[in-house]
Amino acid sequence: MRRRLINSTLAVVLVVIAVFGVSLVLVEARTISSSAQESVDSEALRVISVIESRLLGSERINPDVLAEQVDDKRYALVKMPGRAPIEVGERPSGSVITATQVGEHGEKVTIEESSSAVTRELGRTLMIIGAVALLAIVSAVLLAVRQANRLASPLTDLAETAERLGSGDPRPRHKRYGVPELDRVADVLDSSAERIARMLTAERRLAADASHQLRTPLTALSMRIEEISVTDDPETVKEEANIALTQVERLTDVVQRLLTNARDPRTGSAVVFDLDEVVKQQIEEWRPAYRGEGRAVVRSGKQGLRAVGTPGAVAQVLAALIENSLMHGGGTVALRTRVTGNQAVIEVTDEGPGVPADLGARIFERTISGRNSTGIGLAVARDLAEADGGRLELLQQQPPVFALFLSRVALNRKEPERPVR
Repeated sequence: MRRRLINSTLAVVLVVIAVFGVSLVLVEARTISSSAQESVDSEALRVISVIESRLLGSERINPDVLAEQVDDKRYALVKMPGRAPIEVGERPSGSVITATQVGEHGEKVTIEESSSAVTRELGRTLMIIGAVALLAIVSAVLLAVRQANRLASPLTDLAETAERLGSGDPRPRHKRYGVPELDRVADVLDSSAERIARMLTAERRLAADASHQLRTPLTALSMRIEEISVTDDPETVKEEANIALTQVERLTDVVQRLLTNARDPRTGSAVVFDLDEVVKQQIEEWRPAYRGEGRAVVRSGKQGLRAVGTPGAVAQVLAALIENSLMHGGGTVALRTRVTGNQAVIEVTDEGPGVPADLGARIFERTISGRNSTGIGLAVARDLAEADGGRLELLQQQPPVFALFLSRVALNRKEPERPVR
């Protein structure tokens, strides 16, 4: 492209120089010739005037007097009636410029000058025009190279940016070139890079969230299937199968919520639901795992609470908190339900060492973990809580107290408060 731009610019300049240069040479040649002829005519007129003036004054006319009026490079021939011709200077050979004037008394003056003077003047003019044309060509080449680099380099950069996008590197360059059309292309490529980066981030986040959120339901489902495989009691098989079906439904709900949050994290499907059922289901699901660790999970607080939210999402939030206590906490894990204002609150606490002081303000950030874990669970739990208008907070670091706040639906009857174990 650089070569094409340079060649096209140079071709235009050469055409312009050829058209205007030839015209200028023709005009200058005619001007120089006309000027030389006028100079010779003027000199012939001046000489004839001097001769007539001397004839009227009866003064002598000789070569010395005429030599003062004639240019050294010219030849003059004066003819007067009854007198011998007078010659001044050396008569030129070859092509000459001639001027003749005739006086009132029959005297005749002829001035001749060699055309070589005109040729030399024309040669000097051609040299000047040629030098100017050469300067114009050099300047045009330099400008063409500069303009070609200004246009070609951005195009090369834009091509490299597009190639990087195609190879999976979506980092925008935010580089502009001062050319509106090229800057517009750069804007579009940067916008595309940002969109691709957001899409890739969303995909990676979805993959991480899915691997984390699906792990618990799949583990629980595996445990139920193992129970079915080792028992011969039909009642036990039926009970475990029903629990497994519940796990499958929860697994389906987890997948649906992940996909919904991936499309639009603000999209919720909040309904009025019985909070006791969700809490009970989570305690039953996690009790075997806690028993295996020699620990217990219990519940206390108000019963009969009805809240606004997505049951599946609330179950996932509680599962994340209970699993967090299982992995990082110690002792008995307690789920306590209470009411504050128009909100229903579920608190999850344990008897472990709690949240380190340096992580308290960042515990819900992604990749932040007090131990060697993914650091995704609490971040996803907060996103799920906020999707339906609730919120998840760390009320106390030692011992740790996590609280899930949900909008409460008030009941007409008085709500009892008693511990459940």
